[in-house]
Amino acid sequence: MTDLVLSESLAAARTRLAEALNATERPADAARLLAVSKTKPAAMIREAWHLGQREFGENYVQEALDKQAELTELDPIVWHFIGPLQSNKTREVAEHFSWVHSVDREKIARRLNDQRPEALGPLNICLQVNISEETSKSGVSLEALPALAEAILAMPALRLRGLMTIPAPAEGREAQRVPFARLREAFEALRERFPEAPLDTLSMGMSADLEAAVQEGATLVRLGTAIFGERNTR
Repeated sequence: MTDLVLSESLAAARTRLAEALNATERPADAARLLAVSKTKPAAMIREAWHLGQREFGENYVQEALDKQAELTELDPIVWHFIGPLQSNKTREVAEHFSWVHSVDREKIARRLNDQRPEALGPLNICLQVNISEETSKSGVSLEALPALAEAILAMPALRLRGLMTIPAPAEGREAQRVPFARLREAFEALRERFPEAPLDTLSMGMSADLEAAVQEGATLVRLGTAIFGERNTR
């Protein structure tokens, strides 16, 4: 992808988000764009950064660390870990990311808490919810969500910010809205249950269903293909 194409695709993604927010009469700053850069080279992240993008999402720990080492001159830049997280990778994530979207069990959260360097401040956490109850996907169930949230709120090195989901694919806007509405309802219930918690983030919506997610209250939308083009094979 050339500089010109990346500039056009990023501008189109921003316009698409702005139009979705406007259509639902939400403020222009009610949701922001997370550029999902997994499998893409560091050079493309650098291009996007120079075009004003500051938040990037990565799925694979070692790939992300390699890119971070290559992009140390980019400041500020905010790294989000959005992929499945194994116990043997928590230290690297705790030490090199600002956000983790894929926490779905207490064991992982406790390791992140214990391994987070104090100098970096609390690690922002979104709990991944298996909203469509798919056996092939990670995520905490809606039933187990309150207990997990309560446990994390007691961990001083973590800051519970909200929820994330990757719903099953659906055809049509109304069908796409259904799982996002369920996540929003769960989010609102958590805010009522834990009024002192800094819950402000609904990480939902990707290239195929951004508009439906925004309609249901997304505050962070994760776009990869729409910005960087088709995913490269790892």
